[in-house]
Amino acid sequence: MADLLRLLLRVAEKAANVARVCRQEAPLFQLLVQEKTGDDKNKKFVQDFKTLADVVIQEMIRHDVRAQFPEMAGFIHGEESNKFENGLGESVTVTVCGTQEETAKLLASVLDGDNTAASLLARAIHQDPVTIEADTDGLTVPVSPSELGIWIDPIDATSQYIEGREEVLEEGHLFPSGLHCALVLIGVYLRSTGEPVMGVINQPFNYKDPAGGGWKGKHFWGVSFGGVNACSESRPKDGPGGGLSAVLSSSEKPVVKEALTSLCGPDKLMYASGAGYKILCVIQGLADVYILSEGSTFKWDSCAPHALLRALGGGVVDLAKCLQSNSGAQGHQTELTYHQPNAECKGADRWANNGGLVAYRDCSQLCSVMGALRGKL
Repeated sequence: MADLLRLLLRVAEKAANVARVCRQEAPLFQLLVQEKTGDDKNKKFVQDFKTLADVVIQEMIRHDVRAQFPEMAGFIHGEESNKFENGLGESVTVTVCGTQEETAKLLASVLDGDNTAASLLARAIHQDPVTIEADTDGLTVPVSPSELGIWIDPIDATSQYIEGREEVLEEGHLFPSGLHCALVLIGVYLRSTGEPVMGVINQPFNYKDPAGGGWKGKHFWGVSFGGVNACSESRPKDGPGGGLSAVLSSSEKPVVKEALTSLCGPDKLMYASGAGYKILCVIQGLADVYILSEGSTFKWDSCAPHALLRALGGGVVDLAKCLQSNSGAQGHQTELTYHQPNAECKGADRWANNGGLVAYRDCSQLCSVMGALRGKL
């Protein structure tokens, strides 16, 4: 388990570097943000460059995990399809090849012969990151990689990543929008039960290096299995003044906003972009709970941060199931799981968290939220 964690920390940092390179290198940045009009032959591709950046990261993680843990090969899931159509109408399957040159050649076929952009991207994919420090010594968990599956969200909050706003706030405050909200999420679950048992989160745009001006990242990790709970973050202490604080999507239903305003007070209700980032805010203690009443998140959004919250004594529950439960908010039957699709749905919706969710650090706070929302939805 410690070997798997070290690998995921390393590949998440590689992924973060690809995300930074796509914004820092001019040929890639122009493809990332450019809006094409007219009859350009690569119109289909350029519209989807953000998707290619996602796919490249996803396939890089899949490639590296398979290389070290081949027994996990069939259970590494991602948000994106890895099939593209280039400007000539050719279908290209994006994979990471054995060498940088081979990967560049493949990417050039997707990029309609843009060898400069393809080479820059391939170099980032094949570049090993600096060693990621993590206190994993003594982390012994009695589970084999053959019992585990992985969910990858290559760049969560893609719209914030593309827009690229650089918000400046005081330390200890959450970022409502901007590059800080874009995260690489890698979650590990138990195939038999769907429980999240390990999560790695990389925030590629955590702060700017005052010397060189380039972006630096930050990583977070957690393991929760059996009696073992370990996390890079400490359990946050209650903030001054007490009282419950909540983070929501700005598009949340008015009835939910009203109920939580009554519960928390208007000053303790906050808004932020990105499902993964909002759960990270709960992990860091920047908010006590994150509530979403819509089924607009997916297994790849929640698996990684869910594992960290479990390691800290919290969790992520299905909101609809909680509201229907006679046993109150608590109970394993309401926690999100990650191994089974929604049989009645098709496409990506098979993996949606259809009942909405509540991410929490403390069961008493979860009960307060359920009390405020029961009968309102």
